[in-house]
Amino acid sequence: MKRRTFLKGSVAAGAVSAAVGAGLLTPRAVLAAWPTNAFQATSVDAALDALAGSHAMQASDKVQIDAPDLGENSAVVPVKVTSQLADIESISIIVDKNASPLTASFILGPGVEGFVNTRIKMGKTSNVIAVVKAGGKLYSAQKEVKITIGGCGG
Repeated sequence: MKRRTFLKGSVAAGAVSAAVGAGLLTPRAVLAAWPTNAFQATSVDAALDALAGSHAMQASDKVQIDAPDLGENSAVVPVKVTSQLADIESISIIVDKNASPLTASFILGPGVEGFVNTRIKMGKTSNVIAVVKAGGKLYSAQKEVKITIGGCGG
């Protein structure tokens, strides 16, 4: 091990320990906000009910989802969600035929741009639904992504 790497690691570990000790980092508070019921739900409606309190969505042209038509590797399907809605509170990604449909949920702070770029895991060909919560309402856009067996493109 190089001395410089060891020193960087030691300083970083010390800083994190001091922050935890001072109460600046409270993992319990972060984990308490984790929407366990939403991620364990087995239907789209149940996931949205647990996550947002309602599953009433309306399609909007102000929500765009960019995903490939054909996902060759179901373990890493790139998905990009953008929205021009005002007062965006969260962006969630749902795969309706996954065993647990809620794949990702991002809570956004005030004044941020409505943009999420991530990779998701899909079990089989399905609709990928982008759900944007703005102004207390749910807006959505969806796209079907076909998954090839074995990721060989055939």
